[in-house]
Amino acid sequence: MTYPNTQLYINGQWQDAAEGRTLAVFNPASGKEIGRVAHAGKADLDKALEAAQKGFETWRDMPPADRAKIMRKAAALIRERAGEIAPLLTQEQGKPLVEAKGETMAAADMIEWYADEGFRVYGRLVPSRGKPELRQMVIKDPVGPVAAFTPWNFPINQVVRKVGPALAAGCSMLVKAAEETPAGPAAFVKAFADAGIPPGVLQLVYGDPAEISGYLIPHRVIRKVTFTGSTPVGKQLAALAGQHMKRVTMELGGHAPVIVCEDADIGLAVKAAGAAKFRNAGQVCISPTRFLVHESVKNEFAQAFAKYAQGLKVGDGLAEGTQMGPLANPRRVSAMAEIHEDAVKKGATVLTGGKRIGDSGNFWEPTVLVDVPLEAKVFNDEPFGPVAGIRSFNKLEEAIAEANRLSFGLAGYAFTKSLKNADLLTRRVEVGMLWLNMPAMPSAEMPFGGIKDSGYGSEGGPESLEAYLNTRSVAVMNV
Repeated sequence: MTYPNTQLYINGQWQDAAEGRTLAVFNPASGKEIGRVAHAGKADLDKALEAAQKGFETWRDMPPADRAKIMRKAAALIRERAGEIAPLLTQEQGKPLVEAKGETMAAADMIEWYADEGFRVYGRLVPSRGKPELRQMVIKDPVGPVAAFTPWNFPINQVVRKVGPALAAGCSMLVKAAEETPAGPAAFVKAFADAGIPPGVLQLVYGDPAEISGYLIPHRVIRKVTFTGSTPVGKQLAALAGQHMKRVTMELGGHAPVIVCEDADIGLAVKAAGAAKFRNAGQVCISPTRFLVHESVKNEFAQAFAKYAQGLKVGDGLAEGTQMGPLANPRRVSAMAEIHEDAVKKGATVLTGGKRIGDSGNFWEPTVLVDVPLEAKVFNDEPFGPVAGIRSFNKLEEAIAEANRLSFGLAGYAFTKSLKNADLLTRRVEVGMLWLNMPAMPSAEMPFGGIKDSGYGSEGGPESLEAYLNTRSVAVMNV
């Protein structure tokens, strides 16, 4: 399938950058350039901001039923075009085709859910303490035009988690998607354009992240900022937004602990955690990373997990049967090498993997390390790749303390047959999302977000709409 060059989408029109600048897009499986993407400048952003304000004024006044019709039509188009969209994701990001199609189909499901959720943006009447002729109302209005910044690991999924609640709440949105993976988001936005979304309501730009965020966030038109990415960058953007009193949702880095208790179903733990660990080559913010296994079952789990990793078919995501594709860019290969070398130097044992595959593309072996020291980088810095580190523990309280040691608090996993253990884990593990005896299963109707340095706010469930709404108090005395 031919990979297209990608334009900006501003005020209802696909267009090149005003200055004609473009950036190269590379296939991570081959390392070769496959296309170009328009590089937005200040003139493009000004045009998009003006359109976003006008688009907001149109969209906020549309009845929820009319907005929902457009959203459902867009979802239907995404679903119909999944077979065309998925190969674009694989070519630009590297993930296996089956994962790319799953991401695309999930986006359609999510848009449909938010289309319905827009009907449930309710205010309320509050009884007066005094005169019965006093009518007190709580009203919820859309906050205004939104600036969204999304990463390259899930080019469509991360966009839809922001677009869905924003549109459902009645906001317009200006998306700055990752220039490394532009075609997937463009295909997503095109479905809305073809569904008849008014000009300015949903716009898409690419370019220098610091340049664009530094211009959009302080701008008077933008009233809300949503970002998915690393914790250091998220803190910078949140600080900038705070200087201008902008509402913020932050979905930041994680370092998910996996606690395997002595009574765990080891086969289930290996299968569920393995699928989650090596999905998208480990480039997932909720990927399991720190494996804490009871000493009585550590060897059994470690050997089985290594065998699982060895059985994965690594290759080009477009090739039939591929279970794990390449890393998204050469930077991630260098990061894996550094993390691996550090762990081994500090005493970890390599059960499998630990090397780059081939001399073209960004392939890295699924890697399992055991007896990893706490001071190793892999147990302190988010690896964001197909590397798993295993340590043992004696008492569950020790594992929980280690799970909570870092400043991250996005996701966590645990495996146990004990209701007592499950209750303690539920109450004490400090994460925004915890999955017990299962792989990660995010859905539109459940909150998605972290605590501590992993951010704040939700990108799922009814809670996600609140950040896109102003709550106002109105009192009317009938005279």
